[in-house]
Amino acid sequence: MIVFDLKCLQGHKFEGWFDDGKAYEDQKARGLLTCPVCNDADISKIPTAFSIKAAHPEKTPALAQKELAKLEKTLAAFIENNFDNVGSRFATEALKIHYGVTEPRNIRGTSTQEEEKTLKEEGIGFIKIPVVSDDG
Repeated sequence: MIVFDLKCLQGHKFEGWFDDGKAYEDQKARGLLTCPVCNDADISKIPTAFSIKAAHPEKTPALAQKELAKLEKTLAAFIENNFDNVGSRFATEALKIHYGVTEPRNIRGTSTQEEEKTLKEEGIGFIKIPVVSDDG
């Protein structure tokens, strides 16, 4: 299950729950998505708002840095355990998933700037997360 923040042309924001990204695309293509406020069927995904809790003022910078390092390691472990590492084939695999050649799944890997440009042009969303090194 995946949740997307959505918006209609009138500016109403709401969320939609889907089995996966393809289910969203399928429902949108078939005109099944409408704004719950105004029934507008011209719906688009928008970036999801999130926040990062600021360090408490009483905490020392060193402690805040340790907490940030722990968070980075936790995120890296989650990605390691829940995303298939496709290495330098990231763009190719993302395109295959996008066009239904392979089953949807979480992937991670590397891509060139040119490949990233192609993915954006094809409407494929991705995020870049820096690799956390173990030394430090």
